Amino acid sequence: MSKVFVLGGTGFLGYYTIKELLARGYQVKTMALPPLPTDDLLPASVEVKLGDMNQLSDDEIVAMLADCDGFMYAAGADERAVPDKPALSFYYHANVLPTQRFARLARQAGVQRFVLFGSYNSEFAIKLAAKYPEYQQQPYVNTRLLQEQVAFAEGEGAMTVTSLRLPYIFGTMPGRMPLWQMFVDMIRDQSVYPALKGATSAVTVEQVAEAAVGAMENGTHRQTFAINSYNLSYQAFYQMIVDALGQTEQTQVPVVPFETVKPQLEQAQTQVDAAGKEHGINLLLSQQLQEEQLCSDPAETHTILGIKDHDVLASIQETLAKCVAE
Repeated sequence: MSKVFVLGGTGFLGYYTIKELLARGYQVKTMALPPLPTDDLLPASVEVKLGDMNQLSDDEIVAMLADCDGFMYAAGADERAVPDKPALSFYYHANVLPTQRFARLARQAGVQRFVLFGSYNSEFAIKLAAKYPEYQQQPYVNTRLLQEQVAFAEGEGAMTVTSLRLPYIFGTMPGRMPLWQMFVDMIRDQSVYPALKGATSAVTVEQVAEAAVGAMENGTHRQTFAINSYNLSYQAFYQMIVDALGQTEQTQVPVVPFETVKPQLEQAQTQVDAAGKEHGINLLLSQQLQEEQLCSDPAETHTILGIKDHDVLASIQETLAKCVAE
């Protein structure tokens, strides 16, 4: 396999995936929305096309992919979006339909391996189905699961399609602010910021890139990978933000039960409903899930994907330092 196409190569995940591909000797081409975060973001050896791939014709896409053996799908809408109701329609058009189309055209172009960048919500919606039957039906989660299935179906018999179920990801890149800025802003100047008792999977962005290339090289068709390198409690994460802000003496981060924060969440959910908006995951459910241990077993993925050991805590600190500095 000599050349790999990366959709969204100037974004956070795509950028590091390109770096990993180049380090392993692959040729790379990418298409991403303008503008470039920095003029010198990618080396001259990378074929870069700026624009919206959705606006290209089928023939143009097949021609663009004709010399590629692999396809990295590092694009789409995440659960931070709060679209107009129905959110299911928004995520269907943002994530499912483009994935199905590009997977179909990649197969037609002769691409052999297709890696989808998905969400760890897909993993835990299945694992926790008995306790939270409504989890899989949330607009974001429903369409993330559907996104995987349509990609698998399009590749059937001709193209190996795998999916990364990605958790909390930390790291920095030139020209872009980490998405964790929103958490920093929420905790800034607060005297108390409560946390629920659960924890989440956490990885560095370098590990995502390693996992992506590992999935392309070693994954089997329809295989999903819920990667994890560090079990990060919400209390520990919020305390790291407090420390990064220099508010260690000012802000307390107590662990509280879900029932304590439920009234405030219900009020916020009412306001969202009144505005005609809808979260990808209902506010109450998303917070209730923070009482769970949403942590996958690293042993299930690290060896097969070739994920190396990285200092996740150092990456979190570096990420938060950039957020605070801006």
